[in-house]
Amino acid sequence: MRYVFQAAFVSILWIVPTALADDWPQWLGPQRDGVWHETGIVQEFPSDGLHVKWRVPIGLGYAGPAVVGDKLFVMDYQQVDGEVENAPDHIVDFEGVERVLCLNVESGEVEWEYQYPRDYHLSYPSGPRCTPTVVDGRVYALGAQGDLTCLDADSGKVIWNRRLTDDYKTKSPVWGFAAHPLVDGQSLYCIVGGPGSVAVAFDKDSGKELWSALSAASQGYCPPMMIRHGGRKQLLIWHPESLNSLDPKSGQVYWSMELQPGYQMSIAAPRLEGDYLYASGIGNVGALYELDQGKPAASVVWRGTPKNAVYASNTTPIIDSGVIYGVDCSSGALTAARIEDGRRLWETMQPTTGGQRRASHGTAFIVKHKNGYFLFSETGDLILANLSPQGYREISRFHVLDPTNECFGRPVVWSHPAFANRCAYVRNDEEIVCVSLATR
Repeated sequence: MRYVFQAAFVSILWIVPTALADDWPQWLGPQRDGVWHETGIVQEFPSDGLHVKWRVPIGLGYAGPAVVGDKLFVMDYQQVDGEVENAPDHIVDFEGVERVLCLNVESGEVEWEYQYPRDYHLSYPSGPRCTPTVVDGRVYALGAQGDLTCLDADSGKVIWNRRLTDDYKTKSPVWGFAAHPLVDGQSLYCIVGGPGSVAVAFDKDSGKELWSALSAASQGYCPPMMIRHGGRKQLLIWHPESLNSLDPKSGQVYWSMELQPGYQMSIAAPRLEGDYLYASGIGNVGALYELDQGKPAASVVWRGTPKNAVYASNTTPIIDSGVIYGVDCSSGALTAARIEDGRRLWETMQPTTGGQRRASHGTAFIVKHKNGYFLFSETGDLILANLSPQGYREISRFHVLDPTNECFGRPVVWSHPAFANRCAYVRNDEEIVCVSLATR
């Protein structure tokens, strides 16, 4: 299954203007590290369950929400014609309207919406994939077929937009544009495609191209990521042929390492801990790289084998104290592996499919909070658990919403939650839900 939806370390610096601790302004949170810092959060769910503050109807979409201040931003798709038929490599034609919605975080009331007609020609066509990126009062939204739009966060007014497939003479990848846009200073970084333009930097205020770089047979699905190492910032771009480090100002390639996942599925973002960078994908393709401390350069420490490492796909793993915690795309199990050599420590299906048997692309989205973790399962459950080298210990579980999509005959929900205002914001293809996680 080719899934693209995807998924804090002191040495990582995601260059985004400082957000309040209780904001979630983009995919994986304020620093793009999957870490939630808010205080006053439950350490165990109440015996009578979590309090649901509101439920609001929504359309199709894999795209998770972003939350800034009193506003929530999310994309969806209003289907007009066509049927959802999910199968690997099966292209479906859909007619409908793609939307960007702004909701009030307290009530769920829609404050504004921006919509445009957009036919889909995709495999697994159920809506947009990308979480909006919200910076300096502007919302950057990337649709499944390559519509890139900058909107005023207060009013929804269009500031600028581009159709990436037209501007760069490329086409949507099989499973749609899914690489969440990244803002760093004045630049908006996107994975685009086309000759010499797998990665493109735009001026975030005007949409004007600043530079373009890299060529590959497919652009893939991995979001652009920013690190600081070797004395400078490095923009990481993983397309289906290689993992690349670029100068964020010019697009010049600092270093490049061959890393070719199956089916052109470069998806899960690379993860950095100290001097070590880990990246992996479907087909038992993964590697640990050591980064040079004095300059932008990398060398291979080890490459994965079928019996070690974690080969993430749908979701981006987390590295904590020398241990990789991620969902293996082949087994569908949450798996722990040592970063030093890739040796697997344990695995469990409990927080993914909840079953006992292997299930390809079993999914749980992982967010660290203080000494514990929140996991959102493909079964629609929000889970509070402890993860350690010794094993997985589940503390609490609450069923938030029902799975409305499908994978290999099993029901799934594949959308990354947002955590803000002492709440979790979760969606499927029918509703978006606000669940309080505040201590009572």
